[in-house]
Amino acid sequence: MLKKLKEKFADITGAKAEELETVVAPKKASANKALSDDNTEAEKELRLKKDTVMSKIVSDSVTPPGVGDIVEGPVIAIEKSGVYIDLAPYGTGIIYGREYISARDVVKKMNIGDKVSAKVVDTDNKEGYIELSLKEARQALIWSEAEELIKNKTALELPVQEANKGGLIISWQGIVGFLPASQLKTEHYPRVADGDKDKILEELKKMVGQKISVCMISALPKEGKLIFSEKSPEHKEKEKIVGKYKIGDEVSGTVTGMVDFGVFVKLEEGLEGLVHISEINWSLVEDPRLLFKVGEKVQVKIIEIKENKISLSLKALQENPWVEAATKYKKDSVVDGVIIKFNKHGALASVEEGIAGLVHISEFGNEMKMKAQLELGKTYSFKITLFDPKEQKMALSFVGGKK
Repeated sequence: MLKKLKEKFADITGAKAEELETVVAPKKASANKALSDDNTEAEKELRLKKDTVMSKIVSDSVTPPGVGDIVEGPVIAIEKSGVYIDLAPYGTGIIYGREYISARDVVKKMNIGDKVSAKVVDTDNKEGYIELSLKEARQALIWSEAEELIKNKTALELPVQEANKGGLIISWQGIVGFLPASQLKTEHYPRVADGDKDKILEELKKMVGQKISVCMISALPKEGKLIFSEKSPEHKEKEKIVGKYKIGDEVSGTVTGMVDFGVFVKLEEGLEGLVHISEINWSLVEDPRLLFKVGEKVQVKIIEIKENKISLSLKALQENPWVEAATKYKKDSVVDGVIIKFNKHGALASVEEGIAGLVHISEFGNEMKMKAQLELGKTYSFKITLFDPKEQKMALSFVGGKK
């Protein structure tokens, strides 16, 4: 390449020199004495012309492409074993060997004159051609496009291909990407109370085949990975919405869904909060679906705001029964209680609306013996062994038979 530039310079300077001699010759004939003087006007003019030519060549010269650069040029020849691309003024590019084989499907559709973008893999092979790769060029262009999509926060409609316990698998331009479950919108987030990964997977699998609107938030070309988010574009907007609320606010909302672990309530467009099952009522709630219906209006209190997520409470707007209970009960008191639930720790007995205590299984030896003495819905006598109204805790000891 450097040799060609030198030749070009020699041709141009030679031609310009001849032109200058034609201009200067008459002056030589009429002023021989002046020719010996380095500072004559003719000498100055000649040097100025030569400097101008050199400056033009330098300014017109563009740095030749290097390995890894993307170049573009028209197809000038298509042969059985290679494709030739005009990369003037640098020379001729060639796609051959493995690169030709991997691009056969594209080559079949090529015609002389078609403009082709390719990646330089060798700047000067043994035959003097610039070796090119269509496959690598396509990959480079795709990753470049990915960076633009991230920069512009462009929304893409893409189908969910697979699901795993961590999130969803989505493909873009032939590159496999991952959408973590944490990056799903509220309505798509797996609503699983105990965080059971198998249950989460079952919920995520329901989205396979669906098209969802996502944004690319990370591109890792070396690893060939993309990371997507379903909520990235609305993140700042949601921050503004959440910023309008504070802990302690009492607000009205609309029930949007019921699950095993609580109720979802929409406070306004783009903002939804959760009333956990423990915050629905002071009394034991087994199934929220039996208490609410979608579209129902409810009054709730904000009890936590964390990472743009709002936790709500219904029972915080109700009178706390433990305040009154503190004046009525104390340790060692004997009370009547109704068995309302069995769990792995024992039996839960309700002393009054919203006030319940645990009868530990150890009093009976095992679950079978406990259930032999206690029945759901039946009333028994118990002795209070622990009473802490501030912590809303009560422990009971079985005293007598059912009433």
